[in-house]
Amino acid sequence: MSTVTRIPVTGLTVLYDAQCALCVHLRSWLLRQRQLVPLDLVPAGSDEARRRYPRLDHARTMREITVIGDKGQVYTGPAAWVVCLWALADHRPKAHWLATPAGSPFVRVTMLAAAKYREATGAGAGVAPPCDDRCAVPG
Repeated sequence: MSTVTRIPVTGLTVLYDAQCALCVHLRSWLLRQRQLVPLDLVPAGSDEARRRYPRLDHARTMREITVIGDKGQVYTGPAAWVVCLWALADHRPKAHWLATPAGSPFVRVTMLAAAKYREATGAGAGVAPPCDDRCAVPG
């Protein structure tokens, strides 16, 4: 019998595309929510993101949401969306359900819709220079 060691997550950093209107909107929404686990939102590809996570594939973070746990856990794609909801007091039960086989199709559809929006608006192409702090949006 194997034992699973669980490492508690006490903080999350969300790397978001500050050039994408949808991403900036979601950033603002996350900041307005009551957080059970503190969220630190940092522009993907920025000097700050590169300083904090030098070994991360920063070009990929411009294309796909990336969340980093305070113990080094890295969540991308559907898992990143779910862990963001899991950090929020009013959405944790929904996150637990979305992490199940019954809920995963909803996450997949949401991610596909977001990807289509980003494609239509040109966001996430990775061609824009990193915005650093000049494009930070007040919460």
